[in-house]
Amino acid sequence: MLRYKADRRTVAYMVVTTALLVVQWSLPALNPFLYAFSLFMAVTVTVIAHNHNHLPIWRKKWLNVATDYWLTIFYGFPAFAWIPTHNKNHHALNNKAGDYTITYRYSEKNNLLTLVAYPTVSSFYQQKPIRNYLKQLWNTNRREFYLAAMQYAALGAFLILAFIIDWQKALLYIFIPQQVGLFAVLVFNYVQHVHAEEESEWNHSRNFTGFLNKLLFNNGYHTVHHQRAGIHWSLLPEHHARVEHLIDSSLKERSFWWYIIRVYFLGPFVPAFRTHSMRLERLKRTSMTPRPQ
Repeated sequence: MLRYKADRRTVAYMVVTTALLVVQWSLPALNPFLYAFSLFMAVTVTVIAHNHNHLPIWRKKWLNVATDYWLTIFYGFPAFAWIPTHNKNHHALNNKAGDYTITYRYSEKNNLLTLVAYPTVSSFYQQKPIRNYLKQLWNTNRREFYLAAMQYAALGAFLILAFIIDWQKALLYIFIPQQVGLFAVLVFNYVQHVHAEEESEWNHSRNFTGFLNKLLFNNGYHTVHHQRAGIHWSLLPEHHARVEHLIDSSLKERSFWWYIIRVYFLGPFVPAFRTHSMRLERLKRTSMTPRPQ
């Protein structure tokens, strides 16, 4: 029933995430090791939601719809929202003007403040395309509208019931992991695009190819993902290998965490560790190019 056998791992991740909630809820006190693991798994859910949005994991539509709801309650936001904000907007514009997730909306800088502020700013601006998409569905496809609206209802009911049963456990084991995942996936988008060249065919994204990338379904191979969004995540390494030589070396990173430490914590004190905006360099070159008479 799966489109790709590799998605056995996807299903396994979701089963583990669900089991972690059940186990932790039943424990008399917080287990720090299980809790840290559950926060990491919350991040994996956001990546799974992204992948499932691009290429649904099942061959049967009803299984994909069911998975949408399963993802929604652990993701912390309706899974359909990827369609208007990501597929139809971000992938169409790829950090260019008009992209609701642009990294340079208020600042061309890349520092700890812009990194931490980005998820909130980006989330705020993504609400508009979601509202417009729901209006469009209401006018053109009522069945899809109700499926989307029911994701809000399912998420709301899940949270309300959990908080009624035990608000402290609901906050700790459901709400906080959801927020960690939502924050993390937007941080990923930010570091993958900030100071890259949005007008370039190959230098529009930063790539992370280390161990964390493998744990997160090859999400770090971002250039080829934008080139061919329909490629299954398990096939991204071979596609990346074919074009890696075309990507600027400054946009090829091994370790996500070393990038974070180097750029945002050491960069303010060591200029060599800071990133340089390829976008600003392009704009500067453009402004200096003589116009034809």
